[in-house]
Amino acid sequence: MARVLILLSVILFSVYMTEQAYFLEKDYINKINEKATTWKAGINFDPSTPKEHILKLLGSKGVQIPSKLNYNMYKSEDKEYDNLFGRIPRKFDARKKWKHCTTIGRVRDQGNCGSCWALSTSSAFADRLCVATNGDFNQLLSAEELTFCCHKCGYGCNGGYPIKAWERFKKHGLVTGGDYKSEEGCEPYRVPPCPNDKQGNNTCAGKPMEQNHRCTRMCYGDQELDFDEDHRYTKDSYYLTYGSIQKDVMTYGPIEASFDVYDDFPSYKSGVYIRSENASYLGGHAVKLIGWGEEYGVPYWLMVNSWNEDWGDNGLFKIQRGTNECGVDNSTTAGVPVSSVPDVLLV
Repeated sequence: MARVLILLSVILFSVYMTEQAYFLEKDYINKINEKATTWKAGINFDPSTPKEHILKLLGSKGVQIPSKLNYNMYKSEDKEYDNLFGRIPRKFDARKKWKHCTTIGRVRDQGNCGSCWALSTSSAFADRLCVATNGDFNQLLSAEELTFCCHKCGYGCNGGYPIKAWERFKKHGLVTGGDYKSEEGCEPYRVPPCPNDKQGNNTCAGKPMEQNHRCTRMCYGDQELDFDEDHRYTKDSYYLTYGSIQKDVMTYGPIEASFDVYDDFPSYKSGVYIRSENASYLGGHAVKLIGWGEEYGVPYWLMVNSWNEDWGDNGLFKIQRGTNECGVDNSTTAGVPVSSVPDVLLV
């Protein structure tokens, strides 16, 4: 009898995990657009995509509720903020502020892996290093090393904690590494991307989640690099209070931001996202915050996602700012890079 119950449990679990994502269907998207006033939904994923595939993409365990236990990790002041003279523009885009830093607007593809926490933090760190060196450093840092070598950060493709990624940058650093099969940097990302095919279907839908890779401590991309000498570091790691987010971005560059994802978000296309009234929670996601602005009177954060350029607004999206929409205002992380870069590593 016990074996029968176990078998039934396995079958029911398998059915649940292969359940079609109802929220990707056209009727559901139409219902979103009937009620949403600040944003538009559209087809980003094939409606037959299993719910499991969407859940795999949500790997951030960093959505925060400030409390007395963690408030000392929140940064609210920095003497470098004084250089801003209290002037915060209504609109800011890091891509325009630091045009020489080509990584800022680069949309990544995490593939069939819940590594958003690693791509968002490593990408923000790379941007900040470019800003700190005035463009002398202008390349990606390795999401591969971070995802699969930082065991204290989390669980690789099964998710992780963004703040622990920044803590690792401070203690152990991070090597360079570009996108899949790019051969750029020391350790390029080795999880295959998930672009849409000619019919608009996601090429990873229905495929199993990427298994965690073995941690590699050698340069297999640009093999002329020395693994030990290629690491970059931060001076610190911290959460940001809502009042310090803009100051920190203007001073040091883009940051990581985590938020709760609901079942209407995967179909975002344009406008300022605000969760639909009856949307259901799916999981936590980490992205890169590169700016802010206001659209038709609605303030927003400007974000770079890691679901490739086929998704959303060419890979980017806007989410309401100032109301802690989906927990985003309380859940940003960053660190200040050590800006000295050996001459042999400059690009």
